[in-house]
Amino acid sequence: MRLPDEQEVPFNINIVSMIDVVFSILTYFIFSSLVLARSEGLDVNLPKASTAQVQQTEQINITIKPDGAIALNREPISLEQLQPKVQGMVKPNTESMVVVNADEQVDHGIVVAVMDRIRQIKGVKLAIAAKKP
Repeated sequence: MRLPDEQEVPFNINIVSMIDVVFSILTYFIFSSLVLARSEGLDVNLPKASTAQVQQTEQINITIKPDGAIALNREPISLEQLQPKVQGMVKPNTESMVVVNADEQVDHGIVVAVMDRIRQIKGVKLAIAAKKP
């Protein structure tokens, strides 16, 4: 039984904490999708080729910048260290794809020297990155 002098308290739901949780989850998924979509190569201007295809295999990226600097999976490396490092990354009894991302301004001799070192490694397929026109 209710007494006549009591005031009725309106029922309300506080959703502020639920909004905080939803935004936290949303932020987590945004950041995790950005990490998963990153590219392993460095930013260079690739030449265009009408027969360029996207490779769907696990790959090792070698980037050659316009000044001739070489990077293996974004880590700077010298030409002499390139072959043993790539050989250590190749899994036994499997074929690995090594993609050379060479800027179109790079001296042709550097690209050939890198490709020559990579072709000496057994179990490695070599590809050159290009953009479709």
